[in-house]
Amino acid sequence: MKDGLLIKDGRIIDPSQGIDEIGSLLVGDGKISWRGETPPEGDYDVLHAEGLIVCPGFIDFHCHLRQPGFEEKETIATGTRAAARGGFTTVCCMPNTNPPLDNEVVIAEVKAKAASEGCVRVLPIGCISRGRKGEELVEMEELASAGVVAYSDDGEPVGSSRLMLQALARSRTLGLPIIDHCEEVTLKEGGQMNEGALAVKLGLRGIPAAAEEVMVARDLVLAQLAGGHLHIAHVSTAGSVELIRHAKERGVSVTAEVTPHHLTLTEEVVNDYNTNAKVSPPLRTKEDNEALIQGLKENVIDIIATDHAPHTEADKQCQFARAAFGISGLETALGSLMSLVHSEKLPLITLIAKLTCEPAKLLKNSHLGTLKIGAPADITIFDLYEDWVVRPETFASKGRNTPLTGSVLKGRVMATICGGKLVHKDGSIRLEASSGQNTASK
Repeated sequence: MKDGLLIKDGRIIDPSQGIDEIGSLLVGDGKISWRGETPPEGDYDVLHAEGLIVCPGFIDFHCHLRQPGFEEKETIATGTRAAARGGFTTVCCMPNTNPPLDNEVVIAEVKAKAASEGCVRVLPIGCISRGRKGEELVEMEELASAGVVAYSDDGEPVGSSRLMLQALARSRTLGLPIIDHCEEVTLKEGGQMNEGALAVKLGLRGIPAAAEEVMVARDLVLAQLAGGHLHIAHVSTAGSVELIRHAKERGVSVTAEVTPHHLTLTEEVVNDYNTNAKVSPPLRTKEDNEALIQGLKENVIDIIATDHAPHTEADKQCQFARAAFGISGLETALGSLMSLVHSEKLPLITLIAKLTCEPAKLLKNSHLGTLKIGAPADITIFDLYEDWVVRPETFASKGRNTPLTGSVLKGRVMATICGGKLVHKDGSIRLEASSGQNTASK
């Protein structure tokens, strides 16, 4: 590649700039150097994007890369390759590793591993409490200096209201969000799926919507008191959407996320004791799906995040009650979400915004989630209409635990560029290597 990479004649959609147009992008020195219709003269490699969407690289604010400590489930290398296949150029990794990300030494190790073995940008999220035990705050300033982008004890809620209040108060000073996994543990205890008639039919203990909503309500009260930035992870119920809506109307500093699986799947997928559909919080009802979609459209829910949670086959191929919670979701995220666009439940530009510029706002990074000239060349190219069959055995992720096995999805990532580097390319998209001539004029 001599003068750069020309992404030619795609439909460029960039919600950060209000752009939806047919045109070309030029990438040089790892950045976006030009956008328009007639490329400047030069010797470029050309990626043909006719009929494809060209948008900012997706940002996942919530995923599990499992390293250090659980490399049998995932590694930074395999997880970032899965992210690239899914169109994600930035992923924020959760701290429930072994050891957990509760000190600057472990944070530095993760960053070093990501730099040497990762193919997309990895931003670590630090713990709220030491060892994720919910007893004592981490040295939040130390972790901020080490480069964490948020704090969370994800996988476990912060049970102590006092500790949560302290964390939110510190977050106000540090300018970093506190992410809570909202479940009241005594209401969830022993639960396996959404509480309701299906759980009774299957003989499985249910997890009521109230288990989430009680903790969401508590956190919102504490956020209002402390003035810190609260971020609610993986919202799953209609009641939670309403609680967040009313809190935003009162001026509480709260943001929220929803996953592709909570937007597109319901508890019905658990029928026949499908352990790959066992997730925390559980898949809920159609009514909850609809409320979550409406929350996205009204900006009550700010972003979409995968909560990619890879597990080994042994973690899932067992009795339902003993199976691990979690879905491997990086590689199926776009295809799943496109069902909402094709059914006209969610505008395409809204979907792209919730995966790009909106999570960039949470990260307070104006250089991400955009195709502005001079920004890092993080670009996702996808086909709105291509059908493909979900075959977990072909995943880049070690986690093959998806309830979508055999499903036909419409919408596929064709190429992913991170920092100007082509980190994923589908075989059907045409790339012409520069031949020493002005390929832009051909």
